[in-house]
Amino acid sequence: MKGSKIAGALAGLLCVCGAMSASAEPVQVYWTTSGYFGPFDIRGLIPALPADKSRQITIPVSMWVIKHGKDVVVFDTGNNVAISDGGCKSYWAAGNCDFLKPSQRREDVIDMQLKKLGIQPDDVKAVVTSHSHLDHIGNIEMFPKAIHVIQKKELYQAWWPEKFQGRTSPGTFVMADIDNAREFNYLELEGDYDLFGDGSVKIISTPGHTIGHQSMKVQTAQNGTIIISQDAVWMQENLDGYPAGLNFSVKAYTDSVNKLKMMRDLEGAKLFMAHDGDQYGKMGGRWYK
Repeated sequence: MKGSKIAGALAGLLCVCGAMSASAEPVQVYWTTSGYFGPFDIRGLIPALPADKSRQITIPVSMWVIKHGKDVVVFDTGNNVAISDGGCKSYWAAGNCDFLKPSQRREDVIDMQLKKLGIQPDDVKAVVTSHSHLDHIGNIEMFPKAIHVIQKKELYQAWWPEKFQGRTSPGTFVMADIDNAREFNYLELEGDYDLFGDGSVKIISTPGHTIGHQSMKVQTAQNGTIIISQDAVWMQENLDGYPAGLNFSVKAYTDSVNKLKMMRDLEGAKLFMAHDGDQYGKMGGRWYK
């Protein structure tokens, strides 16, 4: 009886060790930007901000490269390459160009950022898109061999936006970003998802900014838990209680901001925001391992 208990304990230990080794793929995260927007008055993006808090800002257009062992994931593909190759007004609506003032160079585009890291677009296993606005889904057509991970509602939103967010293309949604991607392989999500099944890279549903916005939580060995909000949180002012100015639902947006803040505080995580120039200046352009 005693021997069987010992054997059972050893078997359980082996199972635990096996599970640990199965999930022990090293994870690395690289934060880069598809150029910058600005300078412009911050209240153009956050109109609820009081006049005495007004300031001129220049903001990054965040993109992320995640290495999970030998697998490569891209989280958002930035502004379309046409913004640097042909000039903004040849591709985006003139009003967006005039307000956002994109400064993207060819070397800022996701394929060139990957090349800098020794990665080719065809090496990318999965492309995760936070949402289908012009500065986040712009270059998915560069990745025809990848699995594209997006909330099902957001995929529909990309093709048929809510009217109040603008159906004219090009607008906030640019049909040319996705019109050659209809036959790509899409993993259409309805909520949270564990991307590799080992808890290291998780998709977190964070609707509000758009109907199907999603963020990401990554576990690293040296830097702990990293939460990548993308447009669930634009910048520090949003964390301070001033909502972003373009939302599918202000209530859902607020719920998602609070969800990410609670995750940050409970897990002692680092929260990276999509368009915070101060944070990117201090922490962008580098690997987190």
